[in-house]
Amino acid sequence: MRIAITGSNGQLGRALQGRLAEHTLMPIDLPDYDITDLRAISAAVRTFAPDVVLHCAAITDVDGCERNPDVAYRVNVLGTRNMAVTALQNQAAMVYIGTDYVYDGTSTAPYREDDPVHPLSVYARTKWLGEEQVRRLVARHYVVRVAWLYGDGPRNFVRTVLRLADERDEVSMVTDEWGSPTYAVDVAAALEQLIQLPAYGTYQLPNSGVCSRYDWAVEILRLAGRSADLRVKPSENYQRLAQVPKHVEMRNFNGAELGIVMRPWQEALRACMDEWGLLA
Repeated sequence: MRIAITGSNGQLGRALQGRLAEHTLMPIDLPDYDITDLRAISAAVRTFAPDVVLHCAAITDVDGCERNPDVAYRVNVLGTRNMAVTALQNQAAMVYIGTDYVYDGTSTAPYREDDPVHPLSVYARTKWLGEEQVRRLVARHYVVRVAWLYGDGPRNFVRTVLRLADERDEVSMVTDEWGSPTYAVDVAAALEQLIQLPAYGTYQLPNSGVCSRYDWAVEILRLAGRSADLRVKPSENYQRLAQVPKHVEMRNFNGAELGIVMRPWQEALRACMDEWGLLA
């Protein structure tokens, strides 16, 4: 299978390149490729002639999107439209990586794939509009929402927590933002299964279970055998530009019906830290 991967240098992009190494891949990322330039990106991808376009590229800095909404729109909406048009031109299927932030976090039950969305921030709105571009333009599409993604790369939560524990006597983490830490390697494995199936539609593929960012950090330090003193710091004490959902648990209903089941976040975290040589 010939697969184009946007955002190939990101955490999920790297995991996908590792998982799909037996396929013929076209990594797409800056500075070599600019998804906001329709003419250039469509011409480049046309020479590759993909069967599938895996669109992972996005601006994910939530507060940065508030500061620069036009840039967020250009990349997350227009860039997505460009990749959808490119997939259409090549008669390719398309995978779009979405986010749990399309929900407002007020539900007391896990969100199913067809539950109403209510994005609260520029980032969340542009990612939702990206979903809609893909649905409108590409018949053979998979919209895949993930949450709290971490994996190999220069910026990831696991290594950040351990670095802060090295540098400080105490580490502050918020206790009132709840979500599902999701290992990029697990998402890549799920996507490998999904693209083999003509079961197009919307999926939610986080690792199962939810926790606060504080709980996530505690588990990282426990697995690493560290004794840092974590000081509880509710998120309202942070000065954030963006409004973020407080409690989002996404249910993997559609994927599970196809046999794509995501393991608990604690199990995935242990596997990740073992892979990286970070277990005590």
